[in-house]
Amino acid sequence: MTGVNGAVSPDRRRFLTAGAAVLGAAASAQLWLPSAARAAETPLPDGVFSLGIASGDPLPDGVVLWTRLAPDPLNGGGMPDRVVPVEWQVAEDARFRRVVRRGTAQARPEYGHSVHADVRGLRPGRTYWYRFRADGQLSPVGRTRTAPSAHRLGGTLRVALASCQNWQHGYFTPYADMREQDPDIVLFVGDYIYESTPSATALRRHEGTGEPFTLVQYRNRYAQYRTDPDLAAMHANAPFVVTFDDHEVDNDFAGEIPQDPDRQPHDAFAARLAAAYQAYYEHMPVRATAIPDGPHIRMYRRLEFGRLARLNVLDTRQYRSDQATSQAGAHSPDLTMLGAEQRQWLLDGLQDSPARWNLIASQIMMAETDLLAGEGKQWFYDAWDGYQVERNRFLERFRSVRNPVVLSGDRHLTMISDLKADFADPGSDVVGAEFVGTSISSNGDQDQAAFRREWEPRMPDNPHWKLIDAHRGYHLLDVRHDGIDAQVRIVDTVRQPQATAGTLARLRVEAGRPGVELV
Repeated sequence: MTGVNGAVSPDRRRFLTAGAAVLGAAASAQLWLPSAARAAETPLPDGVFSLGIASGDPLPDGVVLWTRLAPDPLNGGGMPDRVVPVEWQVAEDARFRRVVRRGTAQARPEYGHSVHADVRGLRPGRTYWYRFRADGQLSPVGRTRTAPSAHRLGGTLRVALASCQNWQHGYFTPYADMREQDPDIVLFVGDYIYESTPSATALRRHEGTGEPFTLVQYRNRYAQYRTDPDLAAMHANAPFVVTFDDHEVDNDFAGEIPQDPDRQPHDAFAARLAAAYQAYYEHMPVRATAIPDGPHIRMYRRLEFGRLARLNVLDTRQYRSDQATSQAGAHSPDLTMLGAEQRQWLLDGLQDSPARWNLIASQIMMAETDLLAGEGKQWFYDAWDGYQVERNRFLERFRSVRNPVVLSGDRHLTMISDLKADFADPGSDVVGAEFVGTSISSNGDQDQAAFRREWEPRMPDNPHWKLIDAHRGYHLLDVRHDGIDAQVRIVDTVRQPQATAGTLARLRVEAGRPGVELV
């Protein structure tokens, strides 16, 4: 956790420095207890941990530990077609002198030799270190943290909100700064990969020869993204909580409807969904509840951080109706973003929450975006604006929810807003706040003057917007009992492997007072 003023404590800074030292050399083999007997088989190729390690979905007593064995990551993985035992350890110290949990997971070829060790029996609110070993090869050392105990009332939670990392648009430099800020969790709300074809003019060219459609092609695309050093280092330093948006599959898809149904028949797209969802599971630190069933995957879930915060993670792609194409269509009561079951799950979870803060991770923006300067309205139909009835139902319910805050992505822009009970009525009550995080790299280094010329004329038609910006970066939120202190962290470039980071703006959400204000 962070200190009382949101600063990184000296002990945690020391751990960050120590973590950097052990990432490359890990811990030596003599620190590991004797391994289980292995069958007399051909040794694995060198470099099985090329994709690094990660942790995710922290509980008070546990966390998911992830790795994927892939000595030839961009060509299917390069592993033999057999099950490989992978040992894991969890310790209270970076040198593994106090090992508290250990076990063996089976890396299976049918899941790309990925490992998802669901470790339990840990203590709440604690920092731990972990590592893997396979066939004598040691992984880097990772650091993770469990959630506070279920009944803890105080404390803080530092959340880094990230989304939209397009390999071809730039380096993932914001993660280097994020690591220095030492979040308790990283909330990634979609577009972890992009399915777009390789571009000869891209800053970093996508692997392959076209869009991914098969399981192997999606595996290769994820593997390429996992080789970004800043992303790998961030995964190794804090647990991630993830959900997907459209580019993990196909741009602007809705349910089982692709962007271009005239070119992707239903059966072909269902096969693509199955491949994309399996590759997603194989590369994310999530529990076995997310193992796909063909073209379906269960990703909406709820995480608790004591009595301080409840985090509702949504899936706004898999259950949605096809996007509207007109304002009249957007007002149809038949349209749904979440589907009936997920919608009721969210409503129940908000109403029954014991938490001080009710956080909602939504891949796409909930506040209105009126693109038409002057009279009339023009919306993005792929966002919540295209699902007016369902969105308005949630906003009305927010009146009776304790401190609702929506955390979104998708836009490649920072867009921080008050949430209104009725965006059609400028005088309606403010019922919550929304942070739409900018992208890690998508859209690259934008022309800021051009952005202002395009977007500032729209500000009078969107008085609920408190801040909009087009720099690359992420949002850092310190959640406390009395309020949320947020920073918009930006970098000066994603066109170079290193960048200079800074705070563009600071904002505050006061407990018991809906809305957000610039500090």
